[in-house]
Amino acid sequence: MKKWLIWLLTGVMAFAFVGLLILQVQYIATILKTSNEQFDTTVRRSLEKVSRDLEQEEARRYLEEYNNSQNADFMYKNPPDAQPINQMMLNIRNHAYSQATKRDSTGNIQEIEHLEQYQIQHVQGPRPQNNPTRKFSILERSEEISKTTRDRWFLAKTTLDDVAYTLIQQAYLKPIEQRVNFNELENIINTDFVNNGLNIPFVLMVVNNSEQTVYQSKPITKTPKSSEIVTQVIFPLDPPSKHNYIKVYFPTKSDYLSESVSFLVPSMIFSLILLVTFTITIYIIFRQKKLSEMKNDFINNMTHELKTPVSTISIAAQMMKDSDISKSPEVFKHISTVINDETKRLGFLVEKVLQMSLFENQKATLKLKELDVNDLIANVANTFELKVEKSGGTIDIDLQAEESTIFGDEMHITNMLFNLMDNAVKYRREEAPLRLMARTRNEGDKVIILIEDNGIGVKKENLKKIFDRFYRVPTGNVHNVKGFGLGLAYVRKVVEDHKGSIRAENGIKNIGTTFIITLPTIKN
Repeated sequence: MKKWLIWLLTGVMAFAFVGLLILQVQYIATILKTSNEQFDTTVRRSLEKVSRDLEQEEARRYLEEYNNSQNADFMYKNPPDAQPINQMMLNIRNHAYSQATKRDSTGNIQEIEHLEQYQIQHVQGPRPQNNPTRKFSILERSEEISKTTRDRWFLAKTTLDDVAYTLIQQAYLKPIEQRVNFNELENIINTDFVNNGLNIPFVLMVVNNSEQTVYQSKPITKTPKSSEIVTQVIFPLDPPSKHNYIKVYFPTKSDYLSESVSFLVPSMIFSLILLVTFTITIYIIFRQKKLSEMKNDFINNMTHELKTPVSTISIAAQMMKDSDISKSPEVFKHISTVINDETKRLGFLVEKVLQMSLFENQKATLKLKELDVNDLIANVANTFELKVEKSGGTIDIDLQAEESTIFGDEMHITNMLFNLMDNAVKYRREEAPLRLMARTRNEGDKVIILIEDNGIGVKKENLKKIFDRFYRVPTGNVHNVKGFGLGLAYVRKVVEDHKGSIRAENGIKNIGTTFIITLPTIKN
């Protein structure tokens, strides 16, 4: 896959994810805003209802007081045996109104006749027997009923006007504590909230016209914002300068509103999972592309490296067919040596390929047995002694580890040491003789192996990368040393499979490199 295509897919996926995230945030914000508006509307509607109920209750109370005072005054001034004729006529009309509402199958005539008898007995007294009772006409009956109704309506209107005048002109003069029972008010508000689905705790505050808190149901731990308090006038009929207010604060309002977006946590979790998956996918794509490029370089290098010994062996084999060469023992011996050397080189390249298969299988099959690290280092150093001396250098060993026995695979441990020392020879400085040193020491239950050289060294930014597969320290267009970038990766793989660790450090003034290997001893 081309790099620009990968970046295009990355951009599209990132755009889609960000767009999805923005839509989720907007959707959640809309739901919270709508829930908050519905909450405030419900609270205000409940408080307005409570305010109307308080006004009606106060009006009813004043009406009862007015009626009680009027009845007492009337009975004091007009005892039953001294009632004026007008009041008695009013009573008759009231009686007529109540009787007119009770009709039977014969209609109103019977009731009106009863009304006439009532009037004769209670107002005019008994009539002479020789004067027959006069019947009311239908028109007179209707006018009488209408007049009675108007009188009752006028009386009721006068009463209500008096009560309304008292409410408007006198009620607000009383302190709010005398007009409202705060405990009952809190119960009424709580009942109305529960009926409207707001079964959450609240703090009730009553503020008088001087902005002083007269009543507060519960203490408030933190000062609420003005937007978090719902305010309602208790008695709207009072003058504006004398208004008293109900203020309600909900400490757990945010928790209540968050229940409307209960899907927020799962949504965030799935979004996070999607983001992590997206990031890992992009990382794997780029890593696989990088590994693919490295493998292509590896195959190209390997093809070139394999082609050289194969070509050399082929030419040598053709030369050996020449009869003249077979007659010259020295030439024959030289050609045999070339074939032997190139065969070894070819075997070494094949071993590199096998090392790569070790990484593909992820875990090597180790043949563990007791090994002495000091002996292994001494044997490898003896093998490299001629090669180091041939390059004009020296090799020294300093084996101070007393506990040097480990469980390990002899072949892989030997190849590990061989690769480190071989790198020291390959990457030596031309202007200075090579100085290679192998040392061991103990740290607790572990043995430390140090392979030091005074070669060209590695830059600090490349030290952590040299153990990666196919990685080679960049040297521009100069490639004096052939390789596949598998040697140090193989070394780290062997060390980790033996439950150890390895790191690299630069020498003084960035001259040379020190590889520090830590392996558990058999005691550990």
